[in-house]
Amino acid sequence: MIKKVLVTVFLVLVGSIIVISDAYPEMTFDYGATIRLRQEIWDNVIDLKTLNVPDRNFFRFKTSFWGSVDFNKDIGAYLKLTSEVYYNLGPYKQPVGQRLDENELIVDNFYFKANNVFGIPVDLKIGRQDFLGPDMYGEGFLILDGNPNDGSRSFYFNAAKAKWRINEKNSIDFVYITNQQTDKYMPALRTAVPDAGTYYKHKKILNASDEQAFVVYGRNKLSENLTVEPYYIFKREEKFQFPFGSKSPLSVTPELDLNTIGARAVYKSGPWKFGGEFAHQFGEYDGGRDRTGYGGYIFGSRKFADMALKPEFELRFVSLSGDDPDTEKNENWDPLFSRAPYWNELLIYVQIYELIPDAYAIPGYWTNLQLYMAKASMELTPDTKLSLSYQYFRSNEKANPLSPYRAMFSNGHERGHLPTAMLNHKFSKNIDGFLQFEYFVPGNFYNDNAKNAIFFRWQLQFKV
Repeated sequence: MIKKVLVTVFLVLVGSIIVISDAYPEMTFDYGATIRLRQEIWDNVIDLKTLNVPDRNFFRFKTSFWGSVDFNKDIGAYLKLTSEVYYNLGPYKQPVGQRLDENELIVDNFYFKANNVFGIPVDLKIGRQDFLGPDMYGEGFLILDGNPNDGSRSFYFNAAKAKWRINEKNSIDFVYITNQQTDKYMPALRTAVPDAGTYYKHKKILNASDEQAFVVYGRNKLSENLTVEPYYIFKREEKFQFPFGSKSPLSVTPELDLNTIGARAVYKSGPWKFGGEFAHQFGEYDGGRDRTGYGGYIFGSRKFADMALKPEFELRFVSLSGDDPDTEKNENWDPLFSRAPYWNELLIYVQIYELIPDAYAIPGYWTNLQLYMAKASMELTPDTKLSLSYQYFRSNEKANPLSPYRAMFSNGHERGHLPTAMLNHKFSKNIDGFLQFEYFVPGNFYNDNAKNAIFFRWQLQFKV
C-alpha cells in the first residue's frame, strides 16, 4: 500500500511539473544528494553504569535525495526524501536481538513557498520544513528539532509560516506547528521486523506525544550593533500513555497547555559579541496542576582574526528551572522544540531517566540545570578546525524523588564535569568529516557508584 502511495505521489509531482512548466517558462530546477556515514560508541552513557543499561557501538548510514523547483523568483517548491540504516555491533541491539535496523524511508521536507504574496511584503512557506540555517530562530534555544526521538535523521516541523517584512530592520514571523508522536501526514516505507514489538512494527516514535504550537517571533535591528528578538509561543502537548520498555512502568502525562514569553538580544562590536536570552513559562495540565518555569543564558565571545590559527573564545552561563518537590506545581523548564544536542551530545542521554514519571523519556529534555562553559576554537588549517570546551553542570533542584529509577541518583546538586573536543576537516568541495569526543565525570547529583561516561563519534559526509 505504501509503495503504491509513494509511486502515485511521484507521478503526480512529475505530471504537475510538466503541466506547470508551460505556464512558467522561466521555471528552474535543482537537485542533489547527501550520503553520511557515522560510527558512535557509548560507554556508560544513559545510566552511568547504575542501572545495567547495555553500552552501544553502532554505525549509521544516512542518505538524502532532494529536488527543488522555482516557478519564478517568488514561487517554488522543495522535496527531500531521507533514509537512515543502523548496524549494531553491540552489546545493545535494536530491534530486539537484531544487528541491522533498516529503519524507514521518509518524506523529510515537502513544502511550497511564495514570496511577496499579493504584492505585499509577506513571505509564506507551507508544509514540512526545517527551522535551521537562515530559517533558525535565535540559536535554537526553543525551536530547533521537531522530531527529537529520531536523532539527527531529521529535524522537520509540519508548519505554516508567514513572515511579515515590516522594513529592512524589522520583521515578524507567525508560525503554526503540528507534530506527532508518529508521523500521520506523510507515507513512510519500512521493513517490518517480526516479533520485535509494537515500536518496531509500525512507524518510528518521533516525539513524546502529539504537539501543536503557535509562534509569534520578532526580529528587530535597533542599531548597527544591537539586535533584539522578542517572542511568544503557545504549545499544547497532548496526553500520552506509552510503555517504553517491557520492564519499565507505564509513563502517563496529562495534556499540557503552556505559554512561553521571552526575548533574545545580541550586541556586536568589532571582534566582540555579547548576548543572552530569557523566557518565562506558565500553563496548566489537564486536571488543574500548574506548570511554571524559567530558562535563560548569557554569553560573551571574542575572535582574534588577525592572529595565527584565528582563535575564538567564549564564556557562557545557562540556568534552567527544576521542579521543587515541596510544591504542588511542576516547575521544570520545558525545552519545547529544542530537545536536541544543544551544548553537548552526552548529557542528553544521561537525563533520560531523570524526569520519569513527569515526562516521557525522550533524549534532550534539558531542564533543572546550571551550566558554566568555557569554549575555544581555532583554525589549524584553512580546512581544519578544532573546538574545545569545558562544561561544568549543577542542578537547581535535587533529583526527582518519585522517579522509578531513583537508584541512579543521590541528594546533591553537582551534576558533574564534561570536557569536549571536536575536529572538523573539509577534504574537498563535496567531502567533509569530523571526530568528536566527550567525557563526563558525574558529581553528587548521581549515585556514589556512578561511573564516568564516554561518547565518541566519527563522520564522513558526501554531497553531490
